[in-house]
Amino acid sequence: MSQLFSPLAIGPLSLPNRIVVAPMCQYSSIDGEATDWHTQHWTNLALSGAGLVIIEATAVEPRGRISWADLGLYDDATEAAFASALATARRWSPAKIGVQLAHAGRKASTLKPWEAGGGPIPAGDARGWTTRAPSSIPYAETDPLPEALDDAGIEAIIRAFVDSATRALRLGVDLIELHAAHGYLLHEFLSPLSNQRTDAYGGTLENRMRLVLQVFDAIKVVVPDSIAFGIRISASDWVEGGWDIEQSIVLAKALEARGCHFIHVSSGGLHPAQKIAIGPGYQLPFAEAIKRAVAMPVIAVGMITEPQQAEDVLVDGKADAVALARAMLYDPRWPWHAAAALGAQVAAPPQYLRSAPHGQSKLFMQATGSAG
Repeated sequence: MSQLFSPLAIGPLSLPNRIVVAPMCQYSSIDGEATDWHTQHWTNLALSGAGLVIIEATAVEPRGRISWADLGLYDDATEAAFASALATARRWSPAKIGVQLAHAGRKASTLKPWEAGGGPIPAGDARGWTTRAPSSIPYAETDPLPEALDDAGIEAIIRAFVDSATRALRLGVDLIELHAAHGYLLHEFLSPLSNQRTDAYGGTLENRMRLVLQVFDAIKVVVPDSIAFGIRISASDWVEGGWDIEQSIVLAKALEARGCHFIHVSSGGLHPAQKIAIGPGYQLPFAEAIKRAVAMPVIAVGMITEPQQAEDVLVDGKADAVALARAMLYDPRWPWHAAAALGAQVAAPPQYLRSAPHGQSKLFMQATGSAG
């Protein structure tokens, strides 16, 4: 039996297989609100056959958006728009759907990636805002200086995460993922390269982990036992003197002790001097190291693009699930093709069964009752 298509329990959440669609920003929101683009995009991914789809980084306050066109879940308008798009995706698919809650910190207030390379919004452009960070240190030397958060600002950030989590729960998501990766605010507090505070939130590893753990604890209070709750981290800054796998393991153990249901292991994004040896499965050593240290499920991600490659990750015990991002954009039916390659079955709407090779649909596609 294929390990990739075997069931997986993530806390209270039961997945039919171990394929996860990683969160991917679409830069297609209007004032933080989901649009028709999100409706079709989420539905398309939910019909892929993946066991879990995690919706893109969703800002907990307007200043927490990466770009001016990023998704948010911080007021009634953004909640209503999110609810509409989510309801359509749920109508047509049995997939479990989660959301990643995020704050972009000093990497906020940018243009879309296809607008002038996605750099900071120019001074004087009304779409921009002053970013916030643990310390007044920009991501790149030419970026505007962020505002260093004071105690009141930190408390407001914690409240914003809890408020967005409450909204997400009201919408009926199956899972919440806390975004502490890729150089955004929570990662910025973790790394000594971006956090040079001298108060209770800076200096020692214990202090630098404080905000992540406070946010986790605060959200955990409002998340019912029936909903999965976990985190995504960058296991390494790929820069000497930065956040690394040893510190990540300490964080993972602290989170597990607090009831964390899963950890999604990525890397990088904190500093422009990062030197990443990119190649197939290049982040797997991080996932494997963390899996050896904790009992909670570990999701691996990073250039996992071939069915047998994904299968081997699980068979070799390097992770409990695999996440795909760009590969899923390129081939939104990747799980179907993986099931065919591995001799497994995957759920598909009955309307699509005849898309399989003639007479072969029963071998790897099974109809669901999701489509009406």
